[in-house]
Amino acid sequence: MSAKMIEVRWHGRGGQGAKTAALLFAEAVLATGKYIQAFPEYGPERMGAPVQSFNRISEAPITIHSGITNPDYAVILDPSLIESVPVTDGIGEKGKVIVNTSFSSSEIAQKLGIDASQVFVVNASRIALETIGRNIPNTPMLGALVKVIGTLDINGVLEDTKVKLTAKFRHKPEVIEGNLASIKCAFGEVKN
Repeated sequence: MSAKMIEVRWHGRGGQGAKTAALLFAEAVLATGKYIQAFPEYGPERMGAPVQSFNRISEAPITIHSGITNPDYAVILDPSLIESVPVTDGIGEKGKVIVNTSFSSSEIAQKLGIDASQVFVVNASRIALETIGRNIPNTPMLGALVKVIGTLDINGVLEDTKVKLTAKFRHKPEVIEGNLASIKCAFGEVKN
């Protein structure tokens, strides 16, 4: 991995939107002129089964075409995965983990066995229920990831996401506005 490449591994359960979040994130980053990859790991894609999706972001063309084993960021959409899936595998000392939870970063760090400085938390499920009306935490976690990475423009991400959501949900403006509100809210609420 080159110093200019960022690798992200998304962990969720089927139906929580990990694949969709990785694709929305990639499209928003692509709009900034960077090179991107977004791809899911296929396996048992049934509702509730553990799933993974991946992103690579780079200033230069990306020539790697494999799963991500040493992510810079691990995004955990479902905190119950902490008990059953090795979500921190390959994370390294400088890696960051972003978890959808109501627990503190120190409580989650203890469960994960990593330093609390590496853990960021946001209650994406609550945010999703309040803004979208359903517990689908993918867009709030997208906002949290943008904040933790720190080098991406949230306004650009919101604008590009609005374009993508409008193309899909043109006749459901409440879905578009709810998802955009969830991204903004999580961006503001994620904490270390």
